[in-house]
Amino acid sequence: MKITCPKNQLLRGVMTVSKAVSNKTTMDILQCILIEAYDNCIKLTANDTELGIETIIQGTILESGKIALEAKIFSEIIKKIPDNDVFIETEESGKTNIECEQIQCSIMGKQGDDFSHLPEIEKENKITLSQFDLKEVVRQTIFSVSDNENNKLMTGELLQIKKNQLTVTSLDGHRISVRKIELKEEYPETEVIVPGKTLSEVSKILPGEADDLIHLYLTDKHILFEFEETKVVSRLLDGKFYNISQMLSNDYETKVTINKMDLLRCLERSTLFVKDSDKKPIILKIENEQMNLMISSQIGSMKDQIAIRKEGKDLVIGFNPKFLADALRVIDEEEISIYLINSIAPCIIRNEESSYLYLILPINVNNSNI
Repeated sequence: MKITCPKNQLLRGVMTVSKAVSNKTTMDILQCILIEAYDNCIKLTANDTELGIETIIQGTILESGKIALEAKIFSEIIKKIPDNDVFIETEESGKTNIECEQIQCSIMGKQGDDFSHLPEIEKENKITLSQFDLKEVVRQTIFSVSDNENNKLMTGELLQIKKNQLTVTSLDGHRISVRKIELKEEYPETEVIVPGKTLSEVSKILPGEADDLIHLYLTDKHILFEFEETKVVSRLLDGKFYNISQMLSNDYETKVTINKMDLLRCLERSTLFVKDSDKKPIILKIENEQMNLMISSQIGSMKDQIAIRKEGKDLVIGFNPKFLADALRVIDEEEISIYLINSIAPCIIRNEESSYLYLILPINVNNSNI
């Protein structure tokens, strides 16, 4: 194989597919990026058997062929060479020569025939939405995906399609995130559970322009994302997602309307007094037209006060400040509404249209700390 291509094109392709390179495997080939040069097309692929990414880059094919190169060293070489055309040539032994200006490098590659290609996905059930919308729904829900591999379903997000509405749901046992968007067309009713890692990586490599589209294709076992010159294929998670509707009650005894940034800044200050391993709650004392916020730990303590509009009863309740802050950071509105029942029931943050909803479990508050 002999190819030349601009460094910026090669680097974009390498950084895109690298997100599907396996870091935890005894199979050396899964730590590689496959380069294929055929039919006037230079294609880069990475595949860890759960997630696969391929993308096409611009360049010139001088001699067709393919080679699998160890991703870590190959990507580091490309990052550190000048911004100019890159010449790549492979020998029968697998030795691969990389040249750019006066720089000459060589690394050993593996036979491309040993590489596991992406599975073929039938393009029947297609869903189209804007790249910006997909990035937004992922950004606004991904933080409450669990990283506990003992409960696989919580490591994924539920994608539900009903007519022209897409609903994305995630939960980790302490909180629930729900985001809804309208699609431009109506589609058959569908439910799939997509690994959080897949959605996170797709979101990172999407340009995300509002006018640019992404196409999703669904099968019983896989989801394919197609946009521009890139394809991402992922296995779906098996199982029935949790029925959260019974937890999302519209009942409340107290409704608080508050400036989002005032509350977020207070929560971010409060985390200065809590170590990651500490479970000290921030205590919210809601009375009259103000919210008093208090936190105390071995590091120190803090008190703050924020003006609110309140409907209903006074209330004292405690929360993990990080969980509240995570939800507030992804809400774009200036004011938010918090719905509460009592000191041991979850709070719900949502807007009138319920286009977003965040449920957060409270932490028991010791009266002596109030």
